[in-house]
Amino acid sequence: MAPDTPTAAPSGQDALRGISSMATRQLLADLVQAWTGRGLPVGIESVGGVDTARRVMADEAFDLVVLASDAIDRLMAAGKLLPGSRVDLVHSGVSIAVGAGQALPDIATEQALRKTVQTVGRIGFSTGPSGVALQQLFTTWGLAGELADRLVQAPAGVPVASLVARGEVDLGFQQLSELLHIPGITIVGPMPPEVAIVTTFSAAVCATCADPVRQAATRAFIEFMASPECSAAKQRQGMEPA
Repeated sequence: MAPDTPTAAPSGQDALRGISSMATRQLLADLVQAWTGRGLPVGIESVGGVDTARRVMADEAFDLVVLASDAIDRLMAAGKLLPGSRVDLVHSGVSIAVGAGQALPDIATEQALRKTVQTVGRIGFSTGPSGVALQQLFTTWGLAGELADRLVQAPAGVPVASLVARGEVDLGFQQLSELLHIPGITIVGPMPPEVAIVTTFSAAVCATCADPVRQAATRAFIEFMASPECSAAKQRQGMEPA
């Protein structure tokens, strides 16, 4: 699915319009499909998280947004989301991948992972919150300078896994949900518990959703996404219900 392809193409002017970061793209596609027939149709465009926040900040006409919770909070503080409308949907952990057929590195403990990143070649990471957290971890380990020439940041909206599959990086870190559906890689496993990077993704109603009827419909869809009925879909996409 192309980064700018909506998860659905509803017909009619009453369709709700949403935007999300790439990490929740496939999950939202599943939930939009499950929502069909329950209320107003929904179309959600998935792009890089930075672009998602920028477009909401610029008052582009969206009814809802799904982003990492800290980004949602910043948009809320800027007055771009309806107060009190944030609903946490999932907790999403970072996993590690190598190219298909490559030897699996030792990532079982913090010490083992630290040694692996020191000895491996190029390391891929994302522009999203997980990428920021990973760089902070490398700094905490005192490796920022040592690794600087080997770090490769995937362009916004481009899965780190695609860099791994093409051999452009030797080790890739990204949300498990973004690794699951990319061919040509092997998922080694999650980061060890001592240094696990987990992001909470939340939904909120955009301030540009001014019509009360649309607001009610948007809130109903968000409530559905947060309901226990959607838990299995979240787990299938490598996430845990919030």
